[in-house]
Amino acid sequence: MGQANDDSRYFWPRPSATGYTTLPSGASNLAPTSATLAEQAMQRANDFRAAHGLPTGVKVPVEMRFASGSGLDPHISPDAARMQASRVADARGLNEAQVLDLVDAHVEGPQLGILGEPRVNVLLLNLALDRLQ
Repeated sequence: MGQANDDSRYFWPRPSATGYTTLPSGASNLAPTSATLAEQAMQRANDFRAAHGLPTGVKVPVEMRFASGSGLDPHISPDAARMQASRVADARGLNEAQVLDLVDAHVEGPQLGILGEPRVNVLLLNLALDRLQ
């Protein structure tokens, strides 16, 4: 299950429309054409870029801009995790290559080998980070 976290020493999960509470879980119910949804996504992308020292033109992975349907999803894409590696390494005084190796070791394949895309469970990755130190 996803957990809220904005500590620079950890990988950040995707946003949650419900604040990661299980009662009730769910989405925001904003329509794809909603101006509010577009503003939220733009703000989240800008915040992500600023936190990671990324230039304005860098595309932020979709899961870092939009909440999951349940609001509890613990997974992000390998690209979203790799984009955070430098921040995490700096905050922990680790070598970025070491953090990237840890990300790569936590990439899970598609479910049943065919469903979905490769993903990283942020909670498991963060627990592994704590075991490094």
